[in-house]
Amino acid sequence: MGGDISYKDSGVDIDKGNRFVDVIKPLVKTTFRKEVMGGIGAFGGLFHLDKVKYKDPILVASTDGVGTKLNVARMMNRYNTIGIDLVAMSVNDVLVQGAEPLFFLDYIASGSIDIEVGRQLIEGVVKGCKDAGCALLGGETAEMPGFYGKGDYELVGFCVGIVEADRLIDGSRVGIGDKIIGLASSGIHSNGLSLARKVFFDRCGLQAKDPVEGLLLPVGEELLTPTRIYVKSVLNLLKNFNLKGLVHITGGGFYDNIPRILPERCSALIHRGSWPELPVFQTIRKQGGVDDAEMFRVFNMGIGMMIIADSETTPELIERLGALGEKAYLIGSIEKRRQDAPSVIIA
Repeated sequence: MGGDISYKDSGVDIDKGNRFVDVIKPLVKTTFRKEVMGGIGAFGGLFHLDKVKYKDPILVASTDGVGTKLNVARMMNRYNTIGIDLVAMSVNDVLVQGAEPLFFLDYIASGSIDIEVGRQLIEGVVKGCKDAGCALLGGETAEMPGFYGKGDYELVGFCVGIVEADRLIDGSRVGIGDKIIGLASSGIHSNGLSLARKVFFDRCGLQAKDPVEGLLLPVGEELLTPTRIYVKSVLNLLKNFNLKGLVHITGGGFYDNIPRILPERCSALIHRGSWPELPVFQTIRKQGGVDDAEMFRVFNMGIGMMIIADSETTPELIERLGALGEKAYLIGSIEKRRQDAPSVIIA
């Protein structure tokens, strides 16, 4: 038999993992809220909930990833924004139930951790947490040689938020005559990247840094534009207005996400042309020959979040959103659903 084999020989470098933790500790600490207890490196993250602040709190949890947007990051060799996407996907999901994100945890897996790539990933996560006002409470970095190939990474995020029971948004108060406000997305966000990559890189034969007619940025830069985080703007509204419903437009687009907040008796009528369609979606449609129904089922089409409120409140909401830095549009209304009619009508 040969000599002794170490864990490092099998592809897992514990010392490098420890060095990585030392590199990211200062970054992570910048996200801590006053409720965070202890430091980094314990078996679990500690968060001391302020009992006085809440009467009947409900915790809201979400987990998500960034899908094949990671492939684009690898093609561009740029990883410092993908962590923003990771945070955005979970905090926006928690937000639509009326909850304030409290803390976030991340999971990074690879065949072999590259400390610089890992630092860039966490740099993005930290920025996302700051934008959302939540603490990066902990995380896990896993080296899995033989499972992930060279340069392959997997990212998963977990978020916990809190909302008072009487402020929970579940769609039960949505009614006929309510209006739908759309908040502009920053781009493709983190859904539909597989279709976008198929169109741009397979059908069109483009490289990530190639320019594309109709787009201001090279295709890879366009697809890497970070997902918008709506937390601070929407929390402002939740404190000052009576919102009936919120929708995060993610995988499934308009057709699969809007029904999640609609009572059975209601349908959503969305008016085409009531907001500007971003060039990236126009280009995908044109270059890929993708039909409208598929576009609206896969992509956010320029609207990353929707707010449902009564018609009297809508003008003031749009004005407030503008003051908060959001581009907001009146894009539709809640109608009585006819028998056998779809729950989402785009016309």
